[in-house]
Amino acid sequence: MNNSVDYRPEPNQAYAVVFGSVMVLGLPLNAVSLWILLRRHSLKSPNAIFMVNLAISDLLLVISLPMRVYLYATGTWPLSSKACTCITMLFRNNIRSSSIFITLISVDRLLAVVYPLRSRHLRTASNTWKSVALVWLFVLMVNIPEGLAYARKLNNSSESTCFEFRRQQQWPRYFQLVLVVTLLTVNLVSTALVSCSLQRHLNDSAKVNNKVNVMLIFAMNLVMFTICFLPVSVGVLTIKRHEITPLVCLASVNCCLDPLLYYFSLDAFWKKKEDVDLAREQ
Repeated sequence: MNNSVDYRPEPNQAYAVVFGSVMVLGLPLNAVSLWILLRRHSLKSPNAIFMVNLAISDLLLVISLPMRVYLYATGTWPLSSKACTCITMLFRNNIRSSSIFITLISVDRLLAVVYPLRSRHLRTASNTWKSVALVWLFVLMVNIPEGLAYARKLNNSSESTCFEFRRQQQWPRYFQLVLVVTLLTVNLVSTALVSCSLQRHLNDSAKVNNKVNVMLIFAMNLVMFTICFLPVSVGVLTIKRHEITPLVCLASVNCCLDPLLYYFSLDAFWKKKEDVDLAREQ
């Protein structure tokens, strides 16, 4: 059987421009953010550890975009069906891993603001790294069977559809939506609890150094869920596969928005590691 994907859509310059713009912005933003996080922030802070893994997730998405740009610019696919499967799974990996890491950042901020003393034994570097390992293991366990099923459909179909969301078994389609809605609910609850706590301590400047930045974290998280993750998760169930590409473009924009979280989430983002360590527990 021929392993190449004979994918010949009409070239769509608009999609090529969108994915190209995301790639041009997302690569330097996330690469520089990752460098700053590793060089200037101690990886003993739960927030910094989650940020590093979020940046890695976004960089994995960015490296898959050049072939999307080529496909939509030329209407041809020069690589094998295996390459198509791997690149498609990198995109789906990003939606899942990014949404989970963003939610963990929200929960960490919730514990730090609302339960600072009671959560101290939970918010340790050891527990954070265990959580990160479980996230990547979970994403891998979900994507392996999904990727194998996607590859079989590419090889067995007379109509090759690289990068498009083909009709698949019900559980992966509903699983994606259930996961995103569940995580969005966690973010909504966390936002409400933190907002109430900040209102009660409105005049207690020692409680939270920068209340505006804290709420901006949660606002950015909700924006990314409602604009980037939720539409494409719903669209997989309700929209024809040839019409879902605009939502895929929208979902890819999250890798350009995530660096804003690093700025708002980490006090003194540009300061040296020694200075940050002094205020790490805030």
